[in-house]
Amino acid sequence: MNNDVINAAVAVIGVPAVLVGYILLTERLIQALPERRQGRLRPWFWIAPALLFLIVFLIYPTLNTLVLSFMDAQSRNFVGLDNYAWFIQDRGTLEALRNSVLWVVFMTGGVVGLGLLIAVLVDRIRYEPVAKSVIFLPLAISFVAAGVIWSFMYQYQDPSRPQVGTLNALIGLVGLGPIRWTQEQPINNFALIFIGIWMWTGFAMVILSAGLKGISTEVLEAARVDGANEWQVFRRIILPLLLPTMFVVSTTIIITALKSFDIIFTVTNGGFGTNVIALEMWKQMFTPPGNFGRASAVAIVLLLAIIPFMAINIRRFREQEAIR
Repeated sequence: MNNDVINAAVAVIGVPAVLVGYILLTERLIQALPERRQGRLRPWFWIAPALLFLIVFLIYPTLNTLVLSFMDAQSRNFVGLDNYAWFIQDRGTLEALRNSVLWVVFMTGGVVGLGLLIAVLVDRIRYEPVAKSVIFLPLAISFVAAGVIWSFMYQYQDPSRPQVGTLNALIGLVGLGPIRWTQEQPINNFALIFIGIWMWTGFAMVILSAGLKGISTEVLEAARVDGANEWQVFRRIILPLLLPTMFVVSTTIIITALKSFDIIFTVTNGGFGTNVIALEMWKQMFTPPGNFGRASAVAIVLLLAIIPFMAINIRRFREQEAIR
C-alpha cells in the first residue's frame, strides 16, 4: 500500500472518526459536570478545535514571523529594526510599495465601477442569468491560468514580424503598434492590473446585483412617478442604498489587490518595474541566498497594510448587525 492510499484513507476515514470521537467524548465530559456549568462550558468545548487550529496555523505563524523580522538573514542573530530600515530605504521595495498602491487604487476602482455598471445594465434584460454567468466566468479561472492567457494576449513581436499577440494584432489592423504591453512603463503595470479587473468584476457584479434587487421597486417607481429621470433615480436612490454593499466589495478587492502575486509572477516575475509587496516577500525568502529576516519584515508590512481594512470591514458589519 503506497503513501497516497494511506493519506487518502486518513483523510476520508481518520479525520471524520476523530471528529465523531471528540464530539462523543466532549458530551460525556460535559454531562459529568454540574448542570449549572454545562451551558457555559459547552460552547467552549465545541469551539476548542477551531481555536486550536487558529492558534497553530494563524496566531503562532504571525508571532513567529514578527520575531523573525528582527533577526538576520539566517534567523540567528538579533538585528533590531535593520530589516525595516532596509525596507524604507531600498529602491526596489519602495517601487514594489508604489506598485501595490497602484493595484489598490485602480483595481478597486475598476472592479467596483464596472461591477456596478454591469449590475445596473443587466438588471432589466431577459438574458440576465446568461450575461452574468459569462461575466462571472473569469473568476473561476486560477490566477496563474489568467496570467498565462493574458501573456499570450499581450505577446509582442518585432515590428518586422507578424504579431501573434491578440492585442497587437488587433491594433495592427488600424495601423498602430505593436506595443510592449508587459515591458514598457507605466503601461505594463496597468496591463497587469487590468487582468485583475477582468477576473474580479464578475464578483463585484454578483454582490452589487444582489444589493440592487434588495431595493424596493415601489420606492423606485414612486420616484419615477414624481418626475425623476433614470439618472436621478440612480444617483439619489440606488447609489446611496448600495453604498454599504459597495463598501464591503471595495474592502474585499483592496485586500485582494494588496496580496496580488500570482498574476505578476506569471506574466513578468516582477521585472520591468512591475514588482509588488507580496512578490518582493517571496523573492527575499526563496531567491538564493534567501533572507528570512527581510522576507519576514516585508510580510509584517503587508499584514499591517491589510489590518486597517479588515478592522473597518468588521466595524461596518457590526454596525449593520446592530441596525437589524
